[in-house]
Amino acid sequence: MMKTWNRVVLKLSGEALAGDKKTGFDEATCIEVAKQVKELVDNGVEVGIVIGGGNFWRGRTSETIDRTKADQIGMLATIMNSIYVSEIFRYVGMMTQVLTPFECGSMTKMFSKDRANKYFKKGMVVFFAGGIGHPYFSTDTATVLRAIEIEADVILLAKAIDGVYDSDPKTNPSAKKYDEITIGEVLDKKLAVIDLSATIMCLENKMPMMVFGLNEPNSIVNTLNGKFTGTKVTV
Repeated sequence: MMKTWNRVVLKLSGEALAGDKKTGFDEATCIEVAKQVKELVDNGVEVGIVIGGGNFWRGRTSETIDRTKADQIGMLATIMNSIYVSEIFRYVGMMTQVLTPFECGSMTKMFSKDRANKYFKKGMVVFFAGGIGHPYFSTDTATVLRAIEIEADVILLAKAIDGVYDSDPKTNPSAKKYDEITIGEVLDKKLAVIDLSATIMCLENKMPMMVFGLNEPNSIVNTLNGKFTGTKVTV
């Protein structure tokens, strides 16, 4: 494996971890992700993880629940995901720690950059759960914020589709896939790679992304071994 980066933040879709069930967890999928991440860790790459909560909760579509409360439920969903997936990571032989922006009893540790760096030095995979701790911010924003804070080299964005397209490939069979695109172009063309606030943070802080399909064979490892087939989002 080519060690292209020293430290990465991997964003995983909660729905993708649910597999065909669309909700909860598909253990085989989670184990496959864990084995790929272990290959990165074994090659000296420091890995932070952010997981969405869509396999449990998509509260933004609710018309009956206050937005703040809906977002708080979503934060808790990401914590459940991180605790579960971190245990799968331990099962395949990695050390892990889950950090949150608010107290969760003894289940997680409070996030700080110093604490994250301490765990990275110990060879641990660090899960950044609970979003940023405030409503109206998605896990996209949390991913970019944590990547900037810990000075990651790149964000690895594992999605349900295999890259960035000029339109939705699910509804437009003629949608064009980009091999490479700048963050400025993503913003100008209003491409929904990540949400608007996260895109602007990437632009302002020059944080690149590698966007690929989680369900593509060995797709996480391929981002570091020269076989990447997704979309490179440059600064």
